[in-house]
Amino acid sequence: MKVLFLVQAEQRAILDRLYEGIAQHCDCDIRWLDGRQQANLRRYFHQHVQVERYERILFFLRFKQEIRQVSFIRSVPNLVILEHDAYQNYIPCKYTGKFSAHYRRLPWARVISSGYQVVQRLKAEGVDAVFVPKGYDQALLQNLQLERDIELAFIGSTKSGAYSARKALLDELGRQENLLITRTRSGDEYLKTLNRIRFFVSADVGMGEYMIKNFEAMACGCVLLAYDQGEAENRALGFVDMENLLLYRSVDELLEKLARLRADPALAARIAANGQALATERYSFARLGEDIVEALRAPLRPAPIPGWLCRLRNRLGI
Repeated sequence: MKVLFLVQAEQRAILDRLYEGIAQHCDCDIRWLDGRQQANLRRYFHQHVQVERYERILFFLRFKQEIRQVSFIRSVPNLVILEHDAYQNYIPCKYTGKFSAHYRRLPWARVISSGYQVVQRLKAEGVDAVFVPKGYDQALLQNLQLERDIELAFIGSTKSGAYSARKALLDELGRQENLLITRTRSGDEYLKTLNRIRFFVSADVGMGEYMIKNFEAMACGCVLLAYDQGEAENRALGFVDMENLLLYRSVDELLEKLARLRADPALAARIAANGQALATERYSFARLGEDIVEALRAPLRPAPIPGWLCRLRNRLGI
């Protein structure tokens, strides 16, 4: 299957292994589009793309650029959209409801989304949606068997409006525990910091799906303390509380379970090992690349014939 894969140039260092995983399983023409090119897809296609060469055209572009160019995107054949942020459709933020509105204008396009429950909601709205979760870069992230001299930590941003509930929870936890909240550079610094953390606090409050840091922390051998996104999401991912991660719905529940792990280091070590095994088996970018290609292969919904072509055919009697 010949695939044209359009991605954001600014994400090269972050997601290159995912792109390679996709390319391993199809004939993939990957193009890295800068901001200017993403902002004028009509021009980019006119100058650089022969759409008839491809069985699928896969977008992994900035959503805010896509929604500004629907009139052109509607003309792109065999379209599939890979989207890691569609959970924002269902939380209070600047994109609430906008993903649904966008996909209603492209009802023949397939959407590959990273949240199981998000996909179920999109399907109920009539979207051809497929679930492929987030994962981790297996070439970068692994358990280095370092001394875990940071007991409790979170790495990442708390500044975005979409992260306000995350910040509130971490602030509350920080008032009761010696919690490190930090940022690192991507690459080696991030890898080594994860490998120093015993208990990684994930606080994806109200998001409805698990962000990429959950899988990264598990792959590096941390005990993952994850805000519980619900039974359906956990079942789809193979997440089992106190078996391969710790799930919580409140700071009090987190503290209660954390006390159990501190009192039973063998249990904590077993949960970390089980979580790492799950991430390694199912959530490497190499594995997810294969899953994405499988989602591409199934027949797409037929796109409607443009009105101008219908009128031309009627005039010609064909």
